[in-house]
Amino acid sequence: GLVIDGRTLEHVLHDSLQNIFLELTEKCRAVVCCQATPLQKSVLVQLVRSKLKAMTLAVGDGANDVSMIQVADIGVGISGQEGMQAVMASDFAISQFRHLRKLLLVHGHWCYTRLTNMVLYYFYKNVTYVNLLFWYQFFCGFSGTSVTDYWILILFNLLFTSLPPIIYGVLDKDVSAEILMELPQLYTMCQ
Repeated sequence: GLVIDGRTLEHVLHDSLQNIFLELTEKCRAVVCCQATPLQKSVLVQLVRSKLKAMTLAVGDGANDVSMIQVADIGVGISGQEGMQAVMASDFAISQFRHLRKLLLVHGHWCYTRLTNMVLYYFYKNVTYVNLLFWYQFFCGFSGTSVTDYWILILFNLLFTSLPPIIYGVLDKDVSAEILMELPQLYTMCQ
């Protein structure tokens, strides 16, 4: 692990030392920055995003973390004694830091599988509809006539292909929360 304070981070974030610092951080399992200014936090997250091409998650609990949360790909705000500014700027809000594990391992896994299944569902829906139009053109001699009225197409997209994904997205849980908490490697396996 690497622990770096704000004064040292100020020197490291200069252009000449950025690449060396990033090489060092890639070899560490954990990097902790303490006593850093809000600007240093956001510059560090932006540096990791741009140079390492990594997805970033920023966790903060106060107004000094807002810029870091906004720069990161995913921001998590912890509601607490320092106010609600971090929560208002974040994508997700938790009440305590210990809930971060469940947010990532359980809800992250469920969200990932739901999104992948929804993408597959929409591909299937569109392939089915385009296939219907394609074969109908053979039937009508490529005259360009429409197989359905516009209101039927609107109902098709509204009722038949929006409600099932919403219901599936809300109710689907491929693995129970207890198993996901016991086996964190399931999170990486689903990717």
